[in-house]
Amino acid sequence: MELFDLSGRVALVTGSSRGIGRTIAAGLARAGATVVLNGRDPERLAATRAELDCDSEAFDVTDEAAVTRGVAEVTERHGGVDILVNNAGFQHREPMLDLDLADWDAVLRTDLTSAFLVGRAVARGMIERGSGKILNVCSVQTELARPSIAAYTAAKGGLRNLTRAMTAEWAGRGLQINGLAPGYFATELTQALVDDPDFSAWVTGRTPAGRWGDLADLVGPAVFLCSDASAFVNGQVLFVDGGMTAVV
Repeated sequence: MELFDLSGRVALVTGSSRGIGRTIAAGLARAGATVVLNGRDPERLAATRAELDCDSEAFDVTDEAAVTRGVAEVTERHGGVDILVNNAGFQHREPMLDLDLADWDAVLRTDLTSAFLVGRAVARGMIERGSGKILNVCSVQTELARPSIAAYTAAKGGLRNLTRAMTAEWAGRGLQINGLAPGYFATELTQALVDDPDFSAWVTGRTPAGRWGDLADLVGPAVFLCSDASAFVNGQVLFVDGGMTAVV
């Protein structure tokens, strides 16, 4: 179990005041990491910080200056960031012919550009120390597409290749960069879809495991990709989707 022990590691998890980010943050903390939560809503962030008994740093991951300041603050308090989980993101559902450019830009900026900004800011310190883990939270939409989510699909597809680009440039400096791609998970943000009988039937029928994902299903894979157990795993995307991307 020593391979999965994160004791002494500092983990910054973006978009972690709720949902997938909160679950991954809690899982890393249980594995021994010192966790720093991130989000843009100070009140929600403070509530999650109290629940998990960890540190937090509120900053906008799409604002380069704010990212630079936020990462510097975390580094000053903790001496550096050993693990970065780029989880911040959101969904916008609208047919592509009706999609405003502003909405397209907002999704790309939050779901893709933020990973570039925060990843680069954190990687500078990791490269100096010669080690570090970056985990980019992707999606089944990294591999698949469905109507009405063009911007999200483009962003998550781009995140897979950003993961590869980071690997190409930083793996030789001691970093491991990988992606974690959840399938359809029951969360606060997807509750309306879970409650929709037709959509829920489509999800369970399309997923070989026959169910929606439970957030706890993500913890083991995340700990693996953030620990020494994945020391020679680089540039990969691990799909945690109940087999959805394995079948037609």
